Amino acid sequence: MSSKQFDVIVIGGGPGGYIAAIRAAQLGFTVACIDEWKNAVGGPAPGGTCTNVGCIPSKALLQSSEHFDHARQHFAEHGISTGEVTIDVARMLGRKDNVVKQNNEGILYLFKKNKVAFFHGRGSFAAAKDGGYEIQVGEELLAAKHVILATGSVARELPGAAFDEDMILSNDGALRIGAVPKTLGVIGSGVIGLEMGSVWRRLGAEVTVLEGLPTFLGAVDESVAKEALKLFKKQGLKIELGVKIGGVKSGKNGVSVAYTDAKGEAQTLSVDKLIISIGRVANTSGLNGAAVGLKLDERGAIEVDADCKTNLPNVWAVGDVVRGPMLAHKAEEEGVAVAERIAGQHGHVNFNTIPWVIYTSPEIAWVGRTEQQLKADGVAYKAGQFPFLANGRARALGDTSGFVKFLADAKTDEILGVHIIGPSASELIAEAVVAMEFKASAEDIARICHAHPSLSEATKEAALAVDKRTLNF
Repeated sequence: MSSKQFDVIVIGGGPGGYIAAIRAAQLGFTVACIDEWKNAVGGPAPGGTCTNVGCIPSKALLQSSEHFDHARQHFAEHGISTGEVTIDVARMLGRKDNVVKQNNEGILYLFKKNKVAFFHGRGSFAAAKDGGYEIQVGEELLAAKHVILATGSVARELPGAAFDEDMILSNDGALRIGAVPKTLGVIGSGVIGLEMGSVWRRLGAEVTVLEGLPTFLGAVDESVAKEALKLFKKQGLKIELGVKIGGVKSGKNGVSVAYTDAKGEAQTLSVDKLIISIGRVANTSGLNGAAVGLKLDERGAIEVDADCKTNLPNVWAVGDVVRGPMLAHKAEEEGVAVAERIAGQHGHVNFNTIPWVIYTSPEIAWVGRTEQQLKADGVAYKAGQFPFLANGRARALGDTSGFVKFLADAKTDEILGVHIIGPSASELIAEAVVAMEFKASAEDIARICHAHPSLSEATKEAALAVDKRTLNF
């Protein structure tokens, strides 16, 4: 069987893969992208976990549930009378599915626009041949000198509690619950667990989160994590830390979780549905890397160097399937960088300025190092903090929870980290990322004019607070 020839083949059509394919095509290469995600009728659904069962649909449900929560809890403050407010879960899920579909179709359009050949199916190595590689997709055989692996990640299962996506749910099933459960359990207080727990809590579920670690959001700045825990509990999320999960039993009437609490006492949680959110693992299933000698690390991820090169000549890997944070935007940056390296350019990804966001309410966002990291590293620093309670725009919005926090070098004033909990944190963090990329000082931000009234003024005031000279607090 003769193979179809390309310069670059990308396996995986998620954020890392489709962006890598488009950038490679822009650079003049002939490119094929292979992706196996299917929509409800079996058609192609590129975009990976992010578009299909991750970032995009979760944000759609977070938006819907936030509207519902505002209508029930806050409209009256604005003089808006609605009467009884109800939720049509089927219609909400339909809107979510339509948002996903629009993103799927957008990626297919971008492939066509950039002359990327798209193949729907699972791509796997067939052989190394003639200085390149043959890739099997269904009945078709493709060949290229360069291969970019962007196969993403899958939800980690809890031993003894396999996902059935009906009672025991991964992120996929959590996005498809057909009716608001009376009780919902979440194992793991990471990003996915907190976001999905927030969605269903707003819609009326009684949500309990069980976390094995003794600390809440350990990767987050301690002051932000402390504030978040206080606010989430106030909203009604039940959060237990330092637990040890025992057996999980699922039946037609619900799920029971046996666990030991932080005091060492045996407990049982009985819920209608259980979401397991204990991290994700690299997805190399079906890739047939053994056929060409592809090397994996001790965690099962594809081993790469600083430039995303694998142990095989001209085989690259990006995104969740390699080391580093499992973030869609990190995957995109790596995809662009690899395409540019293949073209002989110097693609670059700065891991120190990758922003992180948790889309709860309030949102949590940060970039750079936390205060506890600076202390552990023995770095002399200055800190400045400003509450949204003192921000005029936040008062007008009716959302004054949280704060902005700056950490700067004690001698040079260079910004080392910015941490935000509060309204629109996901948007506000971009200014901090730009500032850190340009090696800005806290004073640089403090002296930049920010629009009034705006939430971004809290960023300016936090920068001013580094030198203890806030103007509005």
